[in-house]
Amino acid sequence: MVFSSLVFLCVFFPLVFICYSIIPGLKGKNILLIIASLVFYAYGEPVYIILMLFSICMNYIFGLLCGPDKRGRKAAVIVSVILNLGMLGVFKYSGFFVESINNILGLHLNVPDIKLPVGISFFTFQALSYVIDVYRQDVAPQKNFAKVLLYISFFPQLIAGPIIKYHDIEKQIGCREQTALKTAMGLRRFVIGLSKKVLIANTMALTADNIFALGSDDINILTAWAAALAYMMQIYYDFSGYSDMAIGLGQMFGFEFRENFNYPYSALSIRDFWRRWHISLSTWFKEYLYIPLGGNRKGKSRTCVNKLIVFFCTGFWHGANWTFIIWGLYNGFFMLLEEFVPKLKAPKILKHIYAILVVCVGFVIFRADTITQGVSMIGKMFSGFEFSSDAMSVFSAQLTPLFIITLAVACVLSFPVKNFIINRLINSGRTAMIVNGITYVISPCLLIICMLSLAGGTYNPFIYFRF
Repeated sequence: MVFSSLVFLCVFFPLVFICYSIIPGLKGKNILLIIASLVFYAYGEPVYIILMLFSICMNYIFGLLCGPDKRGRKAAVIVSVILNLGMLGVFKYSGFFVESINNILGLHLNVPDIKLPVGISFFTFQALSYVIDVYRQDVAPQKNFAKVLLYISFFPQLIAGPIIKYHDIEKQIGCREQTALKTAMGLRRFVIGLSKKVLIANTMALTADNIFALGSDDINILTAWAAALAYMMQIYYDFSGYSDMAIGLGQMFGFEFRENFNYPYSALSIRDFWRRWHISLSTWFKEYLYIPLGGNRKGKSRTCVNKLIVFFCTGFWHGANWTFIIWGLYNGFFMLLEEFVPKLKAPKILKHIYAILVVCVGFVIFRADTITQGVSMIGKMFSGFEFSSDAMSVFSAQLTPLFIITLAVACVLSFPVKNFIINRLINSGRTAMIVNGITYVISPCLLIICMLSLAGGTYNPFIYFRF
């Protein structure tokens, strides 16, 4: 495990931030961030820090070999892709492949039990983006190893993203500014993200975990929908919360990371949803897989194949389980459906209901331990008309006041309420500033509440830690 939350909040981050603010010169600040990042990762992964450092060194060398004046540039980038994906495959997917072969062919091969290095999917994709960017001549090869090391290992987003592409951050590594305004904004963003995780996601997780642990006979349509909605809110506030924390921490150190979520549950289609959900992963696959495959430039049939490949990879990237693959292809199917079925002139509310329904059902597959469990839960969502006293008592047990209030708040905040208030209901710029200032006042209160909650032992690891 990585740093415990209270150790991070009370010791590690304050110490790093104070030292960063005191140290003169950007070179010294970068060295401090590198040391802090390595300590951060080594605290929970003392063995696999060697793997991460090997990956960074390897890709630093391949970046140099892919320079515009180097012979064999194409071979270098191909070898880099093979080695990076191969390393990811060994540590993340070897057990899955062997189990699948055993099931399909009826064999009894030994299934390797390899512990998954935390964050390997994220730092591998970041390293690949650097080498590919150099090969495409979008950026110059970085001769300063320390800058490549900082780019890949930077602790705020090392463990669970967002995936920062090298061409988006290259200039900031060598030239950025830490200001009081950025620090205040970053701290506020961090607290908002922490609150999303601790106060909303963790509460939703209790209900989702309880129901998904039940047997099929104990679940009716009401309980199934409670689980589906709870998990849909859990995964959004869990991952968007972590992204907010990473963006906020980066801002406090002078970095500007791109947004990773843009109110995805306000989408009016699945295409719109994927423009808003996990944006860093979507754009990574678009830039480094979909476009190289030909994108939509080679006819409709090839476009369909390319999109299905991308969504297969998107699902598989999340984990070594058929549930993730099915979830990816499920989203790909609806993307293609929206592209080829004539668009209907329907009210926005109906479009929104359609998108949320598809997303919600998809996340049931994503959450399920097996495909069978996922199919069973979805079946209960649409046909579980069992209202016996036992079934209703199970459902009633989930409807605690805390769950109901938190779910209501989560639903409201999943829409751009703040933007609506400022843009639609407030015409005065001064009033908008007051509303914005209130959030700075509320932030310390939320931080205290979160720390009390964490001290009470109610913390659950971030979902995306295992990816």
